[in-house]
Parts: sequence; structure tokens; C-alpha cells
Amino acid sequence: MQRWKQYGGLFGLLTVCLAAGLWGFTSTGGALPWAKRSAQTLQRGIQEGGGALVDLGRGIVVAGPIREGGLLVEYLGAVVLLAAIGVGLYVYVNRYRGVDDAEPAPRSP
Repeated sequence: MQRWKQYGGLFGLLTVCLAAGLWGFTSTGGALPWAKRSAQTLQRGIQEGGGALVDLGRGIVVAGPIREGGLLVEYLGAVVLLAAIGVGLYVYVNRYRGVDDAEPAPRSP
């Protein structure tokens, strides 16, 4: 494949992804709803007093929609699956690293 076709395809893909992201951002109202909600949360936290950023006594903090929607088992399944894939890839790379990288035996003249 010619280099200009590769760069053209990559540029086209980047353009499509950027346009889709921009469309999604503007169709959902942009950052304004999130900024308002974030400001309210910060102000409420300041009024109620500060607390620890990490409180290990509370257990694992899971987002409200996941917890309230009854999707905790599915969420934990996805976390375990991704962790298993990560460990598997780590073991695979460590086991097979260097098999193809071995230097060939020197030739005698």
C-alpha cells in the first residue's frame, strides 16, 4: 500500500471520529450540565465540611447507577474478565519474549 493512502485513511478515520465526538458533545449539551453538577457537588462538599478522599472503612465505592440498577454482578464480572486478560497477556509476553529475539549463531568463515 502506498504511503499517501495510509496517511489518507488515517486522516479520514481521525476526521470521522472527531466529527462523531463533536456531534455527541453538542447533542448532549456539551460540558455545561457536567460543569453545573460538578460545581454543586464541590459547593455542597465545602458547606458540609471536608472528609477523607480515600476512606477504606467504606469498602469499594461503585457508581450509583451500577449499584442501584442491580448491575453489580455484571460490573464485577467485567472487572474480573479484564484483570484476567491483563494477567494473561503479562504471562504470555514474559513467557515468549526473546524467543524470536535470539541472536543467530556466528558463521565460521
